Amino acid sequence: MSASFREFGCRQNETPDLLTVLIEEDRRQPALTRVCYSHQYNSYLDRRGESVVIGRWGHNHRLMPDTERPYDVVVWGATGVAGGLLADYLASQYTPDELSIALGGRDPDRLEDINATLTGRYDAWSDLPVVVGDATETDTLRDIACQTTVVCTTVGPYTTYGTPLVEACIDAGTDYCDLTGEVNWVREVVDRYHDMAVESNTRIVHSCGFDSVPADLGTTLVQSYAAETYGTPCDVVQIYLEDGKGSVSGGTLASFAELFEAASNDPIARHTLANPYSLAPPGERNGVDLGEQTSPQRDRLGPGWTAPSPMAPVNERIVRRSNALLNYPWGQEFRCTEVVPTGSGPRGAAKATLIAASLAGFKTAMGVDILRNGIREYVFPDPGEGPTRTAAMDGKFTVRVRGRGTGTDGQFAVEAVVGADMDPGYGATARMLGESGVALLRDDTDSSLDGGVLTPASAIGEPLADRLRAVGFTASVDDITADGFDQGG
Repeated sequence: MSASFREFGCRQNETPDLLTVLIEEDRRQPALTRVCYSHQYNSYLDRRGESVVIGRWGHNHRLMPDTERPYDVVVWGATGVAGGLLADYLASQYTPDELSIALGGRDPDRLEDINATLTGRYDAWSDLPVVVGDATETDTLRDIACQTTVVCTTVGPYTTYGTPLVEACIDAGTDYCDLTGEVNWVREVVDRYHDMAVESNTRIVHSCGFDSVPADLGTTLVQSYAAETYGTPCDVVQIYLEDGKGSVSGGTLASFAELFEAASNDPIARHTLANPYSLAPPGERNGVDLGEQTSPQRDRLGPGWTAPSPMAPVNERIVRRSNALLNYPWGQEFRCTEVVPTGSGPRGAAKATLIAASLAGFKTAMGVDILRNGIREYVFPDPGEGPTRTAAMDGKFTVRVRGRGTGTDGQFAVEAVVGADMDPGYGATARMLGESGVALLRDDTDSSLDGGVLTPASAIGEPLADRLRAVGFTASVDDITADGFDQGG
């Protein structure tokens, strides 16, 4: 029988507790087997001639064995700005012998244009295959997910377009990573899909770009160093969004607007943004932190003044979820805040006040429907617009993470720095997302978690810092001298 399919069982949406198996038979080789919708049984079927063997799967034994999946990584959203930069980075960093890449999206002509551009730019690549699907149709996405080991997606707003792909990846046992900063949507995915992802050994890893790798990874570096050097983690961590230069695309701003719209109209989204622990597991959504800073304040871990950080609502919650998923290695009394440092004296105070007032005014405007719609139409660029490839590499960022703890010899302080000389939201983000995907592919992780709705720190951990150092990032950690640290607070 050539190129035929036989289906066993029922689809999950018809009969959830039955296993669906699609077997493709080809006279040239043993049949390739795909198993979907198997949350209850967590099993796979593998055909060897006339026999069918049922067993469990893990990272190295997928529903369709990884050796039979044609692609290592699918870049979903390759025709967008962020997706194009990601595809460009992977093609520049890896050869076809090292990594099999497919370009995914809904427009085959534009995808072929990207293929032609990249194969013309990089001699090692003669072709990057194209996979076509609809971001709103789980069935087409499931077919794509069954062909790859990892999906890296840049298609947002994730609140609108993210859920079907997450569901498809869990059904196919395909690891997933994205760039979302939409905490309301992450909360929805946590509540709906975490247990399913755990059962299927599928890693759904959110926020693998500038939201929230520097904050999450920097905190991990600080805490690992403190535990190794002083025998105990820091009980307080402060994340500093320091100097930076970069641009913002229409897609990023569309996701930002989607978050405010959800907060305006959805009580669950409002509660998610109001609760500092909203991304923690159910039953653990409370703690000592009161929420992100909203006013100018003196730096509690150093000299000078600080202002609220626009990224704090997502980064702080991602860091707290990492702590919870890892079973609280940093303690249940762990406190985390992200701020913008503004300097010392009256000028530092004035700058902090200006930033706080500007951020508060913008949030107020985005919370009013008519103002938000006007800003979307007349101020924000259209989704798909963004920096050129050259501009995406022309930037910089520094995120500094300071921690304070108390060991047997008294109080200590640790500082990590994560940064790069490239646009944080584009050139740097392409590398962060790409290396996160390759780390999942190669199981280059320091994590006991085989599946679930995860964070960069809980899914990958310190190996991600090694990968980023190798592609031009700073990711350092050391003690802080007494001259640079306020012992009080």
